Amino acid sequence: MEDCPIEIGSMLLTLVDPNRGSEIAYNRWYERDHFYAGCMVGPWLFSGSRWVATRELKDLRISDGRGEVANPVDAGSYVAIYWVQAGKGEEHWKWAGEQVHWLYSNGRGFLERTHVHTVLFDYLATAYRDDDPVPIQLALDHGYPGIAMIATERASGVSQQELLAWTAESGRFEGGAIASISSWCSRPRDEITGNAPMDLGTGTGGPERTMQLAFLEGRPRQAWDDVRYYAEAIDASGMGHVCFAGPFHKTVVGTNTYADQLW
Repeated sequence: MEDCPIEIGSMLLTLVDPNRGSEIAYNRWYERDHFYAGCMVGPWLFSGSRWVATRELKDLRISDGRGEVANPVDAGSYVAIYWVQAGKGEEHWKWAGEQVHWLYSNGRGFLERTHVHTVLFDYLATAYRDDDPVPIQLALDHGYPGIAMIATERASGVSQQELLAWTAESGRFEGGAIASISSWCSRPRDEITGNAPMDLGTGTGGPERTMQLAFLEGRPRQAWDDVRYYAEAIDASGMGHVCFAGPFHKTVVGTNTYADQLW
């Protein structure tokens, strides 16, 4: 069980493609400037990490064909994820909205990129594989080699809580490569996100959308069978259908590892 008094309230998830030919420049700009100046130095944001999908991993993605997360399904190479402390989100997101405009107006933006799916989420719960797990508060810093995004459209009449309870059932991913699955609900665009200096990509999803992040032990390619099994189980359960799922490697900070394998 969790034993961590720092509680997560919300998350920024930003899935982005650099323009072809700008992969290395984008990677260096993001991790050497924007990761810190646009996010980590802000109030109440206490953890962040970056992940990357190579061509091999993109080919594993699951989609219902509607393109409501990644459109087309192989769009989105880098995803950055950030945790914000519970009860402090409004203060942080106000700062972030002002900060991104200041950075862009001072020549510290990067135009050679496309946002595929940039959304704010509120935290719901985490299901763990182990009795003494890595708490979700520490998951971005733990060093997992991979994650998977799993977006589900819940069936009519199925609540968030019912899907969370189903995910947490004993044996759902016991003994496999999935160490934990955290669940999130998206926030609609508001005066802050709606005023971003760039298009943020596909929409936030409706009230039936649940976004889940699976933290993976082992290389994501080898762990993908467990994620696919989980996604197929959702579809077969009557809980809803998976509209998008995809794996990502952890980036190797300070290097351009994987930047030449995106397409």
